[in-house]
Amino acid sequence: MPKITRDQVKVPVDVAPEARETYIDNYMAATRETGRLMLFACDQKVEHLNGDFYGEGIDPADLDPEHLFKIGSQGVCGVLAGQRGLIARYAADYPEINYLVKMNSKTNLVKTAQDDPYSPQLHDLEAVLAMREAGVNVVGLGYTLYLGSEYEATMMAEAGQLIAEAHAAGLIVVLWIYPRGKAVTDEKAPALIAGAAGVALCLGADFVKVNPPKASDEATSAENLKIAATAAGRTGLVCAGGSTVDAETFLTQLHDQIHIGGACGNATGRNIHQRSLDEAVRLTKAISAITLADYEVADALAVFNGEKDFAL
Repeated sequence: MPKITRDQVKVPVDVAPEARETYIDNYMAATRETGRLMLFACDQKVEHLNGDFYGEGIDPADLDPEHLFKIGSQGVCGVLAGQRGLIARYAADYPEINYLVKMNSKTNLVKTAQDDPYSPQLHDLEAVLAMREAGVNVVGLGYTLYLGSEYEATMMAEAGQLIAEAHAAGLIVVLWIYPRGKAVTDEKAPALIAGAAGVALCLGADFVKVNPPKASDEATSAENLKIAATAAGRTGLVCAGGSTVDAETFLTQLHDQIHIGGACGNATGRNIHQRSLDEAVRLTKAISAITLADYEVADALAVFNGEKDFAL
């Protein structure tokens, strides 16, 4: 797809005037100058503990956390998203990666039947800005919000304040928004996914990561996603990648999400990092070929299979 220029970036008015150029720098870096986001999600070591990194069907390389950074360095990604401590441990060796710091996380040990989900903020913005001042290439922040949880109001207040502070400092923000809790009977209902997109817009997020809505009798998942993408307005909508599937299936779903569903990119974790380094790097290139360069599925699959190279 054509590159965007700096003057095409729609800078929110809550970005401080002195931080405007920094915000544009970060937006252009995160989207690789396309306006679309290829987010490599590496936050599951807290979210899913070690189950996503070791076991049947997972390449042994994934047990070593540095595997994530090798993929981010050698592959084609917009941002690598992970917790502050994870990034702090490895960023000095991988300074070329664009980092998005995940500001909250929780494990999956406490189930909804026991308590509604709440993921409190783990540290304040100053800790992230200190890392940026130390030379870490931090371009943005991430925050997970569970709509429908009895703790929804607290998380919305945290997210809203965080976005205001991040924009004032010139950082972009991606919200992970999942309807979840005892009040939610269908987490992937199209209306709820569209509602989550609208909440992200009203909180001021630059991008929102949602689960793809389920198909209905009247429409496919991608067609239902179009409703959510429209509801998101000027907040770019990206879909979670979900559990690992074969490359052709994944790339086909991604292509439909963008070209039918109006998604503004992707947010993929397990489908990438559970593979060997070589395969994972090739998949980041195939995903980016679709997300950032409008490749058709067959051409992107050729990139994954090593029959065609891709670089931006």
